[in-house]
Amino acid sequence: MTRVAAIDCGTNSIRLLVADVTPATGELTELDRRMTIVRLGEGVDRTGRLAPEALERTFAACREYAEIIEEHGAEHLRFVATSASRDAENRDEFVRGVVDILGVEPEVITGDQEAEFSFAGATKELTGRTDLRRPFLVVDIGGGSTEFVVGDDHVRAARSVDVGCVRMTERHLVRDGAVTDPPAEEQIAAMRADIEAALDRAEETVPLREAHTLVGLAGSVTTVSAIAQDLPEYDSGAIHHSRVSRDRVREITEWLLRSTHAERAAVPSMHPGRVDVIGAGALVLLAIMERIGAEEVVVSEHDILDGIAWSVARLSFATDQ
Repeated sequence: MTRVAAIDCGTNSIRLLVADVTPATGELTELDRRMTIVRLGEGVDRTGRLAPEALERTFAACREYAEIIEEHGAEHLRFVATSASRDAENRDEFVRGVVDILGVEPEVITGDQEAEFSFAGATKELTGRTDLRRPFLVVDIGGGSTEFVVGDDHVRAARSVDVGCVRMTERHLVRDGAVTDPPAEEQIAAMRADIEAALDRAEETVPLREAHTLVGLAGSVTTVSAIAQDLPEYDSGAIHHSRVSRDRVREITEWLLRSTHAERAAVPSMHPGRVDVIGAGALVLLAIMERIGAEEVVVSEHDILDGIAWSVARLSFATDQ
């Protein structure tokens, strides 16, 4: 058993997992899992650069995580950075800050690597399930990009496309520096067209419609599940492996896109950092379900973060041999 720490830094949030992992079996015992909304990718789609305020929010979270990692005595740490830091001109500033705080260099991974980690994290627990038909389509809807992975025990095909809840919100739902509240029909239509074009690109390399089970990951999907269940607060146990029908996802998406900021913020399971971007994230999920004809989505709280944890445990195990 190896005690590891994994950090996933995306466009909208940064997340930490500290866990004991047995590499031979893939068993993972979670010790600490947390998420902080930092909006690292704020404005990147428009400026091509990471904003100073976004960097400082991210570094503040890193300092907090460094203390938690030390408290738990994790032996190995892997820090993976995804969409926003791939795209930014000044990503070297980000790298230097992370090294200073955590002592490791963030690995700015490719979309394909991101997809591999997401698939491993999401499906490891599902391999023995007889009620879920294979192959799986794992969809990780992030802030700046969405990863599509089709596979059984292993990945068959994967593709990352630049469609995420933050990127779509900033591209289509912001007017005069503020999110439209609620958006106009033409804004929603333009966003939907953008998403459909991204699905076309994904289908060039990933056989989306061959999948029998859709597995949805990340905050947009888990929040939709929490709303569907009318949870009095965000409850990971109730959300993990819940199933949400396409009709229910459509109802929720339509409500989110016609609601006001105050109405969305009043949802008890809604993280404050998702209030302005959840409508776009839900629309990405709905468009995927309609494209492939999925009757439901299986929601997973285990995702790229768990895949990173397993990978660092395997690397450390191999190094120690």
